[in-house]
Amino acid sequence: MKYGEQKHRILILGASGYIGHSIYKELGPYFRTFGTYRTPRAAYENNKQFFQYNVEEDDVYEILEACKPSVIISALRGDFHAQTIAHQHIAEYVLETGCKIIFLSSANAFDAYSKYPSYELDKTLSHSVYGHFKIKIENLLLRLPKKQVAIIRLPMVFGVNCPRIQEIKQLISENASVEIFPNLIMNVTLDKKVTQQIHYIINRNKYGVFHLGSTDLVHHDEFIKSIVSFVSKEKVQLKHVFTTNDDRYLAVLPKFNKLPKHLQITSQKVLEELQK
Repeated sequence: MKYGEQKHRILILGASGYIGHSIYKELGPYFRTFGTYRTPRAAYENNKQFFQYNVEEDDVYEILEACKPSVIISALRGDFHAQTIAHQHIAEYVLETGCKIIFLSSANAFDAYSKYPSYELDKTLSHSVYGHFKIKIENLLLRLPKKQVAIIRLPMVFGVNCPRIQEIKQLISENASVEIFPNLIMNVTLDKKVTQQIHYIINRNKYGVFHLGSTDLVHHDEFIKSIVSFVSKEKVQLKHVFTTNDDRYLAVLPKFNKLPKHLQITSQKVLEELQK
């Protein structure tokens, strides 16, 4: 069955996670949107749009068959080996049905390149287990028909109640030090901007590789210090972590697949939103 222009049926794998849930809230009012959750919670169990799914134990094919999505968004977390098998099954389903897969990848697909920022068509290379895993799934999906795949590479994602800010608040409350990386140059983004960008990609039927980071670069230490300054009025202990003596880049910048101006964001705008 080929999917035409009818209203999309969207399945978000990992819809109970931080980013997955943000995407669900953005798309839910516009499309038939389904999601998976891992840990039982009454709110999910009573929601007919949600399916319990444990990537280590359950077969993703059953959920795909039940939802019959025209767009699959993968925001899964969990065991890398189990996720790899799940994505192999998803790739088969995409081939069979003509539906589309949007995969949330990471700037870590480039964490072996430290001398400069990375663009969409740059070769991926990673020194980390996490980065290796993301590259493996990207390569698997990039073998599919190109109009059926969108790879979304994300930098650090922030939001008002995001895990990173929760962790900073927790450390401050325990009088522990907050780690900052003075030599790390990165870009950042905002949860609600990412969800708007994904909404646009679905609406306009975009495909390919997208780098959804801020259009400018920031030093990790300066950015985290700014967050700390409005999270706490007290003096906060900062732990400077030097992984290298040189500046090290971990940034994904758009060059070829740029989204419209109103969907772009700067690091300053991220900070402004976090202060609201």
